[in-house]
Amino acid sequence: MKFNAVKPEDIQYLGSIVGKENLVAGDDIHEDFSHDELGDLKKFPEILVYPKNSEEVAEIVRFANQKCIPVTPRGQGTGLVGASVALHGGIMLSTARMNRILELDEENLTLTVEPGVLLMEIAAFVEEHDLFYPPDPGEKSASIGGNINTNAGGMRAVKYGVTRDYVRGLEVVLPNGDITWFGGKIVKNSSGYSLKDLIVGSEGTLGIVTRAILRLLPRPAKAISLLVPFPDLERAIETVPLIIQSKAVPTAIEYMERAVIENSEDFLGKKFPDSSSDAYLLLTFDGHSREDIEKDYEKVAHICLNKGALDILISDTQERQDMIWSARGAFLEAIKASTTEMDECDVVVPRNRVAEFVKFTKVVEAEESLRIRSFGHAGDGNLHVYLLRDELSKEEFNKRLHKSFLRFYQKAKELGGQVSGEHGIGFAKRPFLEDVSGSIQLDLMRQIKRAFDPNNILNPGKVV
Repeated sequence: MKFNAVKPEDIQYLGSIVGKENLVAGDDIHEDFSHDELGDLKKFPEILVYPKNSEEVAEIVRFANQKCIPVTPRGQGTGLVGASVALHGGIMLSTARMNRILELDEENLTLTVEPGVLLMEIAAFVEEHDLFYPPDPGEKSASIGGNINTNAGGMRAVKYGVTRDYVRGLEVVLPNGDITWFGGKIVKNSSGYSLKDLIVGSEGTLGIVTRAILRLLPRPAKAISLLVPFPDLERAIETVPLIIQSKAVPTAIEYMERAVIENSEDFLGKKFPDSSSDAYLLLTFDGHSREDIEKDYEKVAHICLNKGALDILISDTQERQDMIWSARGAFLEAIKASTTEMDECDVVVPRNRVAEFVKFTKVVEAEESLRIRSFGHAGDGNLHVYLLRDELSKEEFNKRLHKSFLRFYQKAKELGGQVSGEHGIGFAKRPFLEDVSGSIQLDLMRQIKRAFDPNNILNPGKVV
């Protein structure tokens, strides 16, 4: 579809909606708004607007729909698939100034927020009330609107699930400018199709989230982590299904290799508690009493030792917990700092096939002569595989990158997996989605997109 360019009179009208102080146009738009963390994909919007409420969002979207001007919603721009890049120029709609916590309802255990509230702000706020918002993506400076639009997961998904499991209701501005609510504070709902769940993970292509009602839990009283060194990664990964079968469900099960830990040590300038082994599992257990937690982690410790673990390092103080998890949280930036450029394969496979996929990454690394680093959420099958350019030319890197991605996604399909576990599809993964999901699913997604957005103004060029 051909879109119209933003004209001077359009800028003037949009300024009348949001106020001139909440609008930036043309060359005054900062370079940060031309890309997300994918980095390599760059395109400037023609105008950047900062609405302050859902009514202003509705007016902007209604106007854009009438004028056939594309609208790219944007949170904090921390995504990794180009989902918040304005591929067709037009209007970039930032929700950064819609950042209020609106209501804590302790009777219904819900928190109502605007989309620009940061994940770390939500965590800090609810903890003050001895409550807990479980989704825990690695990027704590991401906005909740971005988390909702990508159905973000994170390290606690093994026990608690992902963002979709904690969204009770959404206020959404549709592409024609209508404002509607999907869901609410209710716990159960069998009233027709779940449109709320359709919006979660839609990456701003169906509607713009302007408020969210989030489900909270009582805060666990205690958490203990185990750092478990293994002689090799294969043995570490093969232990994970046994841990899951034991019914002692950890909050998180992460895997990591020594090379990634060393990158993190260099990046942070401080030592990891142990970096002498080739591979590690990092597990966390939480609960409301130390006795319950100890019962679970002792069972898991025996499983690990029986599978060849070299030791069990118990982290039961806040200082030790912070030391380990700050290093784990720096893995992505540490890998990025170790090379000239990188791209990521955020793949998900059934938990019992993780070992096969990890072994396959070693095969691809050798056969494609491309340095690869990986870590991930072994407990939920979501693996983060990073392909590093190092000294390769841009052209050669792209060639090896594309070939490796094809092999990874084909392998994921063979193992019953999918192309994205938590980072979404955006622009970067569009070419691979149909190969794995199939034409029937893609056709249904396109029909849904047309039903919501017949003029294709919302985040065009993304997902489908």
